[in-house]
Amino acid sequence: MTSVKRKLDDEQSSPWFYAVNPVKYNSILSGLSTLLREHGHSYLWRGWSGKLLGYGVQGGCRFGLYEYFKTLYSNVLPNNNRTSIYFLSSASAQIFADMALCPFETIKVRVQTQPRFAKGLLDGFPRVYRNEGLAGFYRGLFPLWCRNLPFSRVMFSMFEQSVEFIYQNIIHKRKQDCSKAQQLGVTCLAGYTAGAVGTVISNPADVVVSSLYNNKAKNVLQAVRNIGFVGLFIRSLPVRITIVGPVITLQWFFYDAIKVLSGFPTSGGVQKTVDATKVLV
Repeated sequence: MTSVKRKLDDEQSSPWFYAVNPVKYNSILSGLSTLLREHGHSYLWRGWSGKLLGYGVQGGCRFGLYEYFKTLYSNVLPNNNRTSIYFLSSASAQIFADMALCPFETIKVRVQTQPRFAKGLLDGFPRVYRNEGLAGFYRGLFPLWCRNLPFSRVMFSMFEQSVEFIYQNIIHKRKQDCSKAQQLGVTCLAGYTAGAVGTVISNPADVVVSSLYNNKAKNVLQAVRNIGFVGLFIRSLPVRITIVGPVITLQWFFYDAIKVLSGFPTSGGVQKTVDATKVLV
């Protein structure tokens, strides 16, 4: 599915006079059928290693650091409302998570959109380093931040508020009164909602990132001019929602499942550290 999305971005991020066939990849179904007919089934798996490893590393950093920063900010900024804490925590975690993701994302996108570039990570990493140095791995870091910071802030905040809404208005129970299976079910439902909403917010930046990675534009302003204002918001959006919703749901599920198996509560809500001196008093 990501191969179809990249083809949609690749064909449509160029100005009209560069496009070989402007209607070739104009929808998910037509793009999928065209890829299968021209490149075969193996093309759909291009870049899978970069996707798996890169987003695995990013997810570990994003979720783990989010919990750390949420606890930190809730104690350092006790008078701030919860939404501010969610925004600050998710943004702080995403900055470091994207720095870990960017090299993998660089190889993944080029493997998917440039068939002769490399077969995967093993030959892709040396080629980028040889031709562009370390800077080549982080060419898309700023637009990656522009895409993922709004997504992360909306996604985490929406998740937290969705969890609260589900317990208060649907289940009508406190989280601690629900079974572990019920808690994980709430995690999945809130995770999908958060992923879908975050995808809509971050779609413009995602399209620009694809344009820069594919060398269709030299900078952000040129990419925006080539794509057009409307295209920023609607281009490849159905594909992104199809991909991101289940991915975010699975990330939240696995993360909370590990927490439950380790004896910790599922995600959702600000928990402040209790000062031992106040307890003694």
